[in-house]
Formats: sequence, structure tokens, C-alpha cells
Amino acid sequence: MTWNLDLTGKVSLVTGGTRGIGRAIVERLRIAGSSVAFCGRTAAGVDEANHYYAALGGGQKVAGLAADVADKESVRKLFAWLDREFGRLDVLVNNAGVGIFAPLEKLTFDEWATQIGINLTGAFHCMKAALPRLKAHGGGWIINISSLAGRNPFAGGAAYNASKFGLNGMSEATMLDHRYEGVRVSVIAPGSVSTEFRGGGYADWKIGAEDVAEAVAWVMASPARTHVSLVEMRPAQPRK
Repeated sequence: MTWNLDLTGKVSLVTGGTRGIGRAIVERLRIAGSSVAFCGRTAAGVDEANHYYAALGGGQKVAGLAADVADKESVRKLFAWLDREFGRLDVLVNNAGVGIFAPLEKLTFDEWATQIGINLTGAFHCMKAALPRLKAHGGGWIINISSLAGRNPFAGGAAYNASKFGLNGMSEATMLDHRYEGVRVSVIAPGSVSTEFRGGGYADWKIGAEDVAEAVAWVMASPARTHVSLVEMRPAQPRK
């Protein structure tokens, strides 16, 4: 099912938007009528995505910039570019993420810092930059792509679980802080998704990246009186 979401005249920013779930979200927001900015960690990935969207054409502007959301200065430059190129912000989707899986004893300090930096601190950097921009136009959406691992610990997931538990808590607290300012903060928490993340590869039994994108659309298409704060998604028939 495709939800009737109209974002005509709106501007969205999707982090980690060059592939997988992020790319599906960029495409869904574009279909809804939004102009879409996106970022990715590598210039090559961003260039490929920019060429792809340029070839599609259409009335909506879609453009990306290489940025490291874990780096405060890189995020400052990303939002300065957004201001110049798009002029406003109505929707932020924090999708950038990384998974490094090992028992805590075997995790290096750098692996811990990388995972917390991208998955949690990166979302903080972008939310902090987005909030005044959203409020300047009467409010908007922050959608944080979390994981079922944000509620369900698993062996080898110490750092990943910590980052997603933290993202869930930060999201809910931010929702409570800003709900009366027209800013809605929601979390989408999928389980196994058919992407290259974690080296799991593609499989028919997994959630599709486009299914996660449709959940983002559903959350934003909900009536103004209703705030869907958390969506959990699981494969209907996981591998036994």
C-alpha cells in the first residue's frame, strides 16, 4: 500500500541517503513531492547517487553532499550547504548508521567511538542543527531510523545495542521537549532488512528497504492530532 503523503513545497534531508534504506527513503520523499537533500560518507557514493537522480528528471530537486555526521564541523558545512541550495528544512531523516559486531572485550576503542559517533552522536548533531530550521517554518518532522536492536540486546551487539538504545531514548526525550513547537520526532525500528548492511545481503524473507521508506511515509501521513512515536517492523516469516 502507498500512503497519500503530500510534501509539495517541502524540503527533506536524509542522512546516509546513497544506498539501502536511505536511498529508498530519498526516492519515497521525492515521489511525495518533496525536494530532497541527502548525504553520504564517500564522495564517490554521493556522485553516483547525484547522477542517478539527475537522470530521473522530474520537478523535485534532489542533490547530495559528502558528509561525516559524526563530525560536528562536517555537519555544520552540510547544513550551511542545505541553506544555500534548498533554503529551508521541513523533514530530517537520520538514517546514517554503521554496525560493528563483537563481544565488548574484543571491541577496540576506535570501533566503539566510530559506532557511537555515527549512530548516536551523528543523529544528535543533525537534530541540533535541524531544530531551529524546522521551528522557523512552524515545525516539521524528525524521523530517526533505529533498529529492533534498540530494545532487544543480542550477543556481540554491545556497541550497536548501546547506540540504538541511546537513539531511542534521545528521540523520545526530544519529542517531549518540542512537541508543543510543531516538531514531531518519531522512530522507525526495523529488524532484518534486505540490504548490504552487516554483510547480510539480500533475501526475499527480509523486510524491503522500500517497506521502511513506506513506514516513514505512513508516520508523516497520520492525522495532525495523532503522533506515531515508534514503529517496530519485523519480517513476517523470518528464516527458521
